[in-house]
Amino acid sequence: MNETHGEVVKVSGPLVVARGLTGARMYEMVRVGEARLFGEIIEIRGDDYSIQVYEETEGIGPGQSVWRTGEALSVELGPGLIRSIYDGVQRPLDALARDFGDFIVRGAERPALDRSVEWTFTPVAKVGDKVQPGDVLGTIQESKLVEHRILVPPNRSGIIKKIAPVKGNVDTEIAVLETASGLVSLTMVQRWPVRLPRPVKRKFPPTECLVTGQRVIDMFFPITKGGTACVPGPFGSGKTVVQHQLAKWADAQIIVYVGCGERGNEMTDVLMEFPHLKDPSSGEPLMERTVLVANTSNMPVAAREASVFTGIAIAEYFRDMGYSVALMADSTSRWAEAMREISGRLEEMPGEEGYPAYLGSRIASFYERAGNVQCLGSDDRRGSLSLIGAVSPPGGDLSEPVVQATLRVVKVFWGLDDKLAFARHFPAISWLNSYSLYQTVVDEEENSKIGPTWSAKRKQAMAILQREAELEELVRLVGIDALAADDRLLLQAAKMVREDFLHQNAFDERDTYTSLKKQFRLLAVILHYYAEAKSALANGASLTDLITLPVLEEISRAKLIPEDELSKFDELEKRISESVKALVQV
Repeated sequence: MNETHGEVVKVSGPLVVARGLTGARMYEMVRVGEARLFGEIIEIRGDDYSIQVYEETEGIGPGQSVWRTGEALSVELGPGLIRSIYDGVQRPLDALARDFGDFIVRGAERPALDRSVEWTFTPVAKVGDKVQPGDVLGTIQESKLVEHRILVPPNRSGIIKKIAPVKGNVDTEIAVLETASGLVSLTMVQRWPVRLPRPVKRKFPPTECLVTGQRVIDMFFPITKGGTACVPGPFGSGKTVVQHQLAKWADAQIIVYVGCGERGNEMTDVLMEFPHLKDPSSGEPLMERTVLVANTSNMPVAAREASVFTGIAIAEYFRDMGYSVALMADSTSRWAEAMREISGRLEEMPGEEGYPAYLGSRIASFYERAGNVQCLGSDDRRGSLSLIGAVSPPGGDLSEPVVQATLRVVKVFWGLDDKLAFARHFPAISWLNSYSLYQTVVDEEENSKIGPTWSAKRKQAMAILQREAELEELVRLVGIDALAADDRLLLQAAKMVREDFLHQNAFDERDTYTSLKKQFRLLAVILHYYAEAKSALANGASLTDLITLPVLEEISRAKLIPEDELSKFDELEKRISESVKALVQV
């Protein structure tokens, strides 16, 4: 540590102003006061250095010392990240709880990666190989689901002089590299500044669907691997449950879940649930491929911004190994509120609703780190990082600055509707307000993979729902009995799409996840009934008989058909056809 130090001249909540830190730079980490609290320089005016402190500043006063560290806020990257839970500055919460109790002691510090754990390193490269940034040196089996690839750091290249199988902790030397500046020892761990995006060779347009198992998302408003999405909604509309569902079931190899200013009980739910949840593709616990970053609402406000960037730096590291990574941030509104508080204490000119003028660019700097990329290295390794951020606008006002700044940079909008939530319709994603700009590429992919009528059926179902919204105005004015029989049948079909397809129970093990094939078959069954009933109605069948058919109960239970018994949908379609034709013959 660089022992150059200054002294505190002012304390304003999490903001501390110090003097005498000669040579310090923006975003350099410092230690504040006798407790040596974590802090980061966020403004320099002459000899005044403004520091946001990531811990409670009680007891800090003018005259106390501030020490420079000489480095930016960084994360440790290496084996041991999977299954870990960190606070906003990557302190391992399990180690802190073991050593200091249930509440974080100010100034407490423990290494992010446990030095007591030994890992077995298996080389892939060999002595004499010429390597460049991003090349794979070897592998470590970090968990049952994750093979950890040790990469040449982005700022290193040269010829391997020494490499061999090793068993040891993350500080153990695994290779020696001859570089232009001399011999460099490489270990299993590397440090990376969280605010600096990790470099890639090239970015590609995202084209592959990120399957979430949530029918309203995958069928109507899909996100791609490497895509960005925003989940805004008022209090109680189910943002956190949607984020939990995506973290549990999204078709990504690595999940990074960031609780940014969330209530402690919600993060506790994640911690209690995840070890017991099974990964649908492997049957192993989901924690075997998950990293959690928890910055709850009772933790210092300044650490909220750090938690978001800590999470994305870890996610980029796994992306560089060639994995598909999904990061869930819940919620970016609380991060923005922390920015507003710090900006106010810095006496910066406020922008809209008191948020700093750089709100939009700061949010964009987060989301632009998503992407479908070709990783650094001599091989053609591809990785992707998908970002899904929840936003909590006050009073559910979607015109407020954080929502609008987010919508300018993301391509998927899942708008939550409190009316749907109050009606107990979950996920409460509004099919009339939401959109996905990845729809065209996903339709092309699924038309070739699942069935040529994927996009046609989706468009037909959406048209039915939009027509229902138009008819609802008329029904309120003149009553449902005044509608033509065709329109009343359409309302029945729309109700079936809403209740039997879009409504999904996150707490029912048969309904919580639905594969794309089952989603297609389920929607096809509903549309098959509508087509058959419409034809029967034109041939003289009674509307009352058509909308009270016993087979409708079977359709409503079709969502519970097991994934390995999809042939039952064929049988159901036959029964629908037979039931409807019987009405015409009568």
